[in-house]
This record gives sequence, structure tokens and C-alpha cells, in this order.
Amino acid sequence: MNKLIEFIRSIYVVLLFVVLEAGALSYYAHATLYTQAKLLARSNRVAGGVQGALTQAGHYFSLGRENRLLTARVAALEEELAGYRALREDSLQRVYTQGDNRGKYRFTTARVRSNTINRNHNFIVLDRGKADGVVKDMAVLTPDGVMAGYVVEVTERYAVAVSILNTAFRASGKLAGDDYFGSIYWNGGDRYHVQMNELSKYADIHVGDEVVSTGFSQFFPADVLIGRVESFALTETRTAYEVEIRLAADISALADVILVHNEDLEEVRKLESNVQRRYRR
Repeated sequence: MNKLIEFIRSIYVVLLFVVLEAGALSYYAHATLYTQAKLLARSNRVAGGVQGALTQAGHYFSLGRENRLLTARVAALEEELAGYRALREDSLQRVYTQGDNRGKYRFTTARVRSNTINRNHNFIVLDRGKADGVVKDMAVLTPDGVMAGYVVEVTERYAVAVSILNTAFRASGKLAGDDYFGSIYWNGGDRYHVQMNELSKYADIHVGDEVVSTGFSQFFPADVLIGRVESFALTETRTAYEVEIRLAADISALADVILVHNEDLEEVRKLESNVQRRYRR
């Protein structure tokens, strides 16, 4: 008890100050309607700031889920847009189907489970498989529709794609707005660049030009963005350009992707195979 009394005696000045301050604030707060309103506004501002901070924290932790929902929505819109394009092409070419107005391409989404960028043969593992409608040869695009790779193996629940950063990767590319095309490949250099060869010397090429897919590829629709021209030079024979392309996508940052399937692929391959067998005879 004596120690308690001694402790209170040592801090009584502070206690007295706190009590008097509390009394003064209470009197001030209830003195007029103006002071009550002013204090209420201040308290609401503080409470609102705290609530806002908590809300922002909640949004931050839900970003992953929101990003997946947005990616799925983009895939759905891309599929719908492909359907409209197919209808327009059918109308222009006066080609009519028997009540089937579906687009040529089917879109779905997947999450990246693993992804390598520091090897000559880099692969992307996805969390979707046969059970989700994923098949071999589907194109892999970033959420904003940039070329990233294509599927080469599928199990019931997973798929593996060849990354664009793989020395075995091949695709057909061209300058946006131009008809001349070349072959897209990766020479094993850094993760920010790929190359294009066999581009005609007559191509009107400039640094900064966009490079897109041609649609000739078995995997990718036309006009999928690949990157921009960073440098170019004629080959020794001066018949074609070798082009250095700065990738539009950071492959090391892939988290969600869009998968694209060409619904006509099997039919086209079967037709090509039949023609090749016929002319081998």
C-alpha cells in the first residue's frame, strides 16, 4: 500500500493535468452546438480514415481473386469478339453456315503454377487440363492478349506450354499493317527480346513498329501482339532482314493467362495430311 501511495504521489501532477484536461475538453465539447458539430466532424474524419485504411487493406488482399475474375472476363469478351469477326468475314465472303455462328477460336483461362526463364528450353506449367477443356496446341496469351507460348502436353488437371523464351519456339510474325512476314524465334539471349528472320527486304520497317502474329500459325490468331522492333539489319545476302524485337510481355511476371484453341485446326491438319499422302505417291 505504501508503494502505491508513493507511486501516486510521484505522478499526481500528471494525473491532475489529465483530469483537468479531460474536464476542459468535456466542457468545451458540450458548450455549444457549434463545438459539438466540430468535434463530431473531426471524430468522423478520424474514423473514416481508419475505415478507409482497413478497406484498402482488404482490397489489397483480394487483388489476386479480382485479377482472375478480370482475366476470365477478358477471355469471354475475346471469344465473343472472335465470333463477331467470323460473322463479318462470312458476310463479306458470302459464305453461309448451317446455323452455326460460333467463332473460329475458343477461349479459356488458367493460372501459372511454374515458369522458367533462365534456360534454353523454358516451359510454363498451368493449372488447367483435359477436365477443363484444355488440349494440345492451344495458344497461351497474357491477360492483355500478348503472345506468351503454346500448349504441348496435357493431363487431366494440368498443362505444359512451350514459352516464347524457348529455342524450340516458332511462330509466324509480321509488321502491323504490312503484308510481309517472317519467322519468330528466340536465340537464347535475354528474356526481353526475341528475333524475326526471313522478313523481305521490301518490308517498310522502322524502329518502334509493332510486330504481330500473321494467323498462318497453327496456334495463334491473327494480329496477336508480340512486341516492337528495336533494331534491324539486312542479311549478308541482302535479301531479307534480321529483326530484334522487344517483347511486349514480361514472361517472368506471368500469373494468369488466356488459352486460345483454333476449332478448325484438326480439320486443316487432316486436309494437309491427305494432300501430302496423295503427292508422295
